[in-house]
This record gives sequence, C-alpha cells and structure tokens, in this order.
Amino acid sequence: MDVLKIVDLHVNVEDKEILKGVSLTARSGETVALLGPNGHGKSTLLQAIMGNPRYQITSGQILLNDQDVLTMSVDERSKAGLFLGMQYPSEVSGVVNADFLRASINARRAKPLSLFQFYRLLDSTYKKMGIPFEMANRSLNVGFSGGEKKRNEILQMILLEPRFALLDEIDSGLDIDAMTIVASAIREEQEKGRGFLVVSHYARLYNMINLNRTIVMVNGKIAVEGGPEIIQKIDTKGYEWIKTELGIDIEKEEPAMSAVSIGVCATKEAIRDGK
Repeated sequence: MDVLKIVDLHVNVEDKEILKGVSLTARSGETVALLGPNGHGKSTLLQAIMGNPRYQITSGQILLNDQDVLTMSVDERSKAGLFLGMQYPSEVSGVVNADFLRASINARRAKPLSLFQFYRLLDSTYKKMGIPFEMANRSLNVGFSGGEKKRNEILQMILLEPRFALLDEIDSGLDIDAMTIVASAIREEQEKGRGFLVVSHYARLYNMINLNRTIVMVNGKIAVEGGPEIIQKIDTKGYEWIKTELGIDIEKEEPAMSAVSIGVCATKEAIRDGK
C-alpha cells in the first residue's frame, strides 16, 4: 500500500504564512475531498506537495512511502508517482501535445513505449475522454477550451498512472457532459487503487465519485474532518457554521498565485535533455 503523509506542514507565499501546521495521511485506493473557503490553503497544499518553488516550506515533512519528498525535484516527484491536475493548465506553444505526452510517459518507464504502442494507447485514451484525436497534433493546451484543457489533464493522469493524483478544481467550468466523462475516468482510476486528493467547491463532482474522507481547511489549518455529510452541510449552509458551531473566525483570502502543472515541468526537463 502506498502512503502519502503530510506532517505539521508550514508554507509561506510571498513571506506570508498560508499553511500553519497541516497534517494528514492519504493511502492508495483512498479519495480525500479538500474543501474550504477561497484562499485558505487547499491549492497551496497541493502546490507544496508538487514542489512549486513559489511556495516556501518553512517546516514540516512530506513523505511518500517514507521517502522524503522535500529532497526531490519536481521531475523526481512526478517519477515517484505524484501528479497534479490543474485548475488553469498552462499553454505551451511549440510543444506538440502528443510529444509532450510521450515524453512524460517514457520519462517514468524503464522501457520506453514504441511509437506504435504509444499511439495505440493514446488513441484509446482520447476516445475514453471524448477528445478528438486531431488535438494530439496541436500545441499543448493552446487554443483548447476550458473543458478540453481539464479533460486533457485527466487524460495525462490516466496515461501517467500516478500513485496519487492531486486534482485542483478540475471540475470548474465543465458542462454536465464533460463532468460526466471526467467523473467516470476518476472512478475507473479509483478502482485501480489510485489515491486522490480532490479540491472542489461543488458537491456535484464529489457526488459522482467515491469519497472516503472529507477535510475542511480554514485559515491554513484543518478545521473539520469527517465523511460525505460534511459536503452536504457546506452545500446547504456554506461556511458560516464553521464560525457559529466551532468558533473559528474566517480570515481574508490568500494572495492568488500562478502555477505550472507538474506535467509541464517534467516534460520541459525531458525535452531539454533530449529524452
């Protein structure tokens, strides 16, 4: 069993402390929902796990199967089995989508896929995600609609087969048809034993996948942990009950930060090194 463990994590963004001692453990086959008001540390947690250099870890540990993730580069974290699906996937002009995907896959394999094997796999996965295959020959995310970008992120996750997938508002901007495709793909990956940390503001996605735990983050800390009933409570009452029932005042939103997906980072290194 794979285990991702976060221990007393403190993270600064532009010299402001955003995460203030977060501890949680996720296991393979487990899906954890991360909720909370905007700007209270959910995305910061995922970015810190993936090694975005703008997010400065001041103390704490991130362990993957007892290995110190904090000593790993972004590319090494990807190869170790971590994947980040972005809310706003980066556009990379001049990098063909198919080349990006093949480089990402082969960077993590002892024996690279042949061109024939890769395109057969790519074709079947494109069909599963309802994406026209001609998009494989376009620059990565350039000219893609919001829904196409999100489905392309899930397609990357399927192809890369991570131990843990961190999904940051992967459902935002999706219509019901695209949401159904994305949720179906997540459920299939859950059945394979993939671990998930899923950030979303909407009960709709959570209701379409299989959840094990729900965590609510407020003011950079874990305020509540429980089951799916918490999601329904938030969906009907918002976060006001956090203050009235728990006595926690909700602070102002953290500053917005731009971010690059783990796939883009890993592939840039692979392309640079001629792999």
